[in-house]
Amino acid sequence: MTTRLEHNVADTRFEIYLDDTLAGYADYAEHDDPKVRDFHHTMTFPEFRGRGVAAQVVEYALNDSRTEGFAIVPTCWYVEKYIAEHREYADLVA
Repeated sequence: MTTRLEHNVADTRFEIYLDDTLAGYADYAEHDDPKVRDFHHTMTFPEFRGRGVAAQVVEYALNDSRTEGFAIVPTCWYVEKYIAEHREYADLVA
């Protein structure tokens, strides 16, 4: 099974594909002053649950946000939980 992670800028979300099928995503709203991404929704489609899809897409989104200089507002409960369990991302929280 192949995994592909993408930043869909037009739809303001990070996406994860398994074998070229959209398996889940993390939606955000972006602000420029200051540079903040508010992650408000994470979705894993039912047929892909239990495979770590949400964790992979959130990790990708947080790493991209760090690289691009954005702070994070974890409005989504899953993003908040992920950061609490992976303290190396705690410094991103606005």
